[in-house]
Amino acid sequence: MTTVNGSEVKRKSRKIFALSALVVALSGCAVTSDPITKKESEQRSQQDRVAMFSQQEPVTAPITLYDAMARALKYNLESRLKVMESALAQQQLDLSRYDMLPKLAASAGYAGRNNVSASSSQSVLTGQTSLEPSTSQDRDRDVADLTMVWNVLDFGVSYVSAKQKSDQRWIAEERKRKVVHTILQDVRSAYWRAVAAERLLGQIDTLIDRVNQAREASERMTAQQVGDQVEALSYRRALIDATRQLEEQRRALSLAKTELATLMNLPLDTQYKLALPGSGDEAVPQLNVDQKILEETALVSRPELREQDYQVRINAAETRKTLLRMLPGIEISAGGHYDSNSFLVNNSWADVGVKATWNLFNLMSGPAAHSAAKANEQVGELQRQAMSLAIMAQLYVARANYNEALRQYKTSEELRDLDGQIVQQLRNRYKANSIGELQLIQGELNALNADLRQDLAYAELRNTYGQIISSVGVDLLPKTLPSDSLADISNALRQSEDNWQQGKISTLQSF
Repeated sequence: MTTVNGSEVKRKSRKIFALSALVVALSGCAVTSDPITKKESEQRSQQDRVAMFSQQEPVTAPITLYDAMARALKYNLESRLKVMESALAQQQLDLSRYDMLPKLAASAGYAGRNNVSASSSQSVLTGQTSLEPSTSQDRDRDVADLTMVWNVLDFGVSYVSAKQKSDQRWIAEERKRKVVHTILQDVRSAYWRAVAAERLLGQIDTLIDRVNQAREASERMTAQQVGDQVEALSYRRALIDATRQLEEQRRALSLAKTELATLMNLPLDTQYKLALPGSGDEAVPQLNVDQKILEETALVSRPELREQDYQVRINAAETRKTLLRMLPGIEISAGGHYDSNSFLVNNSWADVGVKATWNLFNLMSGPAAHSAAKANEQVGELQRQAMSLAIMAQLYVARANYNEALRQYKTSEELRDLDGQIVQQLRNRYKANSIGELQLIQGELNALNADLRQDLAYAELRNTYGQIISSVGVDLLPKTLPSDSLADISNALRQSEDNWQQGKISTLQSF
């Protein structure tokens, strides 16, 4: 009697548990979320601010070009994102290798019903019931299974897919190389404009103060009606025009250091200085590499072309997968099972099986899928050829821009020297009271404009020089470094560019 009551209690407990699980599942359908509060957004903002600028080496000295490049490569968020994407591609490759393993499934549970699973038999000849209702199954059972299934066809497809994932990992590496090239080029362009800003903004502010003082004196003379009024008004107009020119120059330069700080991932309110001319980095860059060698290197090294090479391999693998899917699959299975049913002679057993499956629809659609995959291969190859032509054109345009920028720089340098001599003569005459202050201010404004044009011409020369390096696709950053410190990265970049200027391109192939 006690045994019967215990069994009944056990069945009731399981029913209550099943009912509770059903209630919980149904209540989950009505779950809603609350809107993010302002406090949560503020906390997220503070956490992001800390994360964006944390663990950065402080700025303790004037920043050279290669220091700026090193900071951008180490701390720039876009560069760090590409590093994470490359790591993600590697993890996806590792995960895809598990697809080649057999499928191993384990299950355990409880099965019950509210009445007895009973049945009787009926004669197919006479239609008479041949057995009284009987059962061979307990109302409550515990079951467990451990089954392994391995499909040979799925293994083949998974193997090819893993090869594709491997190529996608290398594509992520090439995209990371492209980001590095782009960052270095952006830093090179912004750095020299920031140098011009740091050197000339002080001179512009000083000259603006002088012009403002002259304007105030002119306004007092006009108010007092001293001298010829038309001449006084014309004098004021010339001063206002000079102020406008200076303000336009200041606006063009004022954001250069902010742009560079953004590339280096510095907080935008950071006060930093740049290494101004005289540090040895400001020599005219020389291009000592033959154009044919540049073309050959570009067609081998450009990340876009190497990415396209991997994409062609991925497309070829997709073609092989279409062929595999047309084959029959052989499935091998083995498993162990347990059932607590008291009517069974053997409550645990093992079984094995082999069967062949063939999806006839895949067989019918296979030729069309194969033709589409082959066409995709051909399209990929044509895209690579078109890209090769575009890259060669980019290289020619970059070389032409460099030659033009070099001519403009030499012209600007000559004009700056000439304006410098003129302003020196005007100062001597102003001291001798042979000319007025307006003429001196205009001469100094011309000299300042010449300095600005010369600095911007040098920045453009450096920019076009960097475009050639970027168009060729060589890596200034080596694969291996003594450490990841800013000093080691900066020195490696400096050495790589020295090797480039000496024509040692082979030393820069780091992929």
